[in-house]
Amino acid sequence: MLKALFPTLGRLRFTVQIAMLFVTVYGGALLGSYTVDRISQALPSLSCAFDKQTGDHCILIVSQHQLHHRIGEALAKAQALTVQVFIPTLISVATFFAFFFLLNKAFCGWVCPMGTVQEILYRIGRRLGRPLNRLAPQQVGKVRPVKWLLLLVLVLGLPLLAGMGVASNELGDPYCQVCPSRLATTLLTADTEQLAVRTSTGINFFLGALGNALFGFVIIAALAVRQPFCRICPLLSWNALFQRLSPMRLVKAQHDKCEKCSVCQKACPMDIPEIGREHGKAAFHEDCTLCGRCAEFCPDDDVIQIKFLNFKLFASSRAYYKQRVKGENPEGLPKNKVIWLTAIKTDQP
Repeated sequence: MLKALFPTLGRLRFTVQIAMLFVTVYGGALLGSYTVDRISQALPSLSCAFDKQTGDHCILIVSQHQLHHRIGEALAKAQALTVQVFIPTLISVATFFAFFFLLNKAFCGWVCPMGTVQEILYRIGRRLGRPLNRLAPQQVGKVRPVKWLLLLVLVLGLPLLAGMGVASNELGDPYCQVCPSRLATTLLTADTEQLAVRTSTGINFFLGALGNALFGFVIIAALAVRQPFCRICPLLSWNALFQRLSPMRLVKAQHDKCEKCSVCQKACPMDIPEIGREHGKAAFHEDCTLCGRCAEFCPDDDVIQIKFLNFKLFASSRAYYKQRVKGENPEGLPKNKVIWLTAIKTDQP
């Protein structure tokens, strides 16, 4: 029954994404504000705190607020870092990482509402016949440091400095002011308040204008580039710090065809070149969102697997690959399936 409803892993993942989009964006309307408040304290997740109907809150705004209002202010006053300062921060972050420990970066590939919005726009772009633009390995290498810079400066650095009084108090949550998810999720609830750019100060105007510009760029880019914002999202780098600790991970076995094939690399929404040429731990890269497309399109049995501890959740297989490419090639573009099936039969990548 389940296989009939979800013949491919991609179909199952997209269904989960749509379901989680409704839970994270409209959870408040479904469950009520009291229940949502309890959920937000127990399960900081990926929905935007600016969404008035949200079902839970993003860990990034929690982290910024704790650094701004607790740790930063405590350091500025030269007071001892007491239990009252550390415990709220540790609980918020530790709770998130407890769930992250179980799911690893599947949060990004299966749950994140901004990821789902980009996935929808990507599919619209394909329907409209827009050409798919891929990033070359050199371009990917240049983009990768951006997410670490955003994490260090906007999520951690400026809120801490604002709390210490070194930086303006308006920089208490700078990342949230430029995050495109703030606009995407609130607009999905017909709330246009976050589109307004505050002009009270130069900092507020700059952050608001930058946030609107980034949102517009991501919406347009997502029609032609897969997951454009995910590549620079600081939550991805935040997760990458601890991805090796989780029992959920991507595993790739060494195979003599890999360097010649590169089908998994073409299927990867994040354009990770390492997945096509590396194996073992190196294949599970910091940019990976555990979406599973590389395993779906690998044409050899058990070369790429998604595992929890020693349990195999999904693995590449030749039979699945033949079925998958009938409707979609690795790059998500219309393709003459005869060419692909001929390549499979002749063992050519």
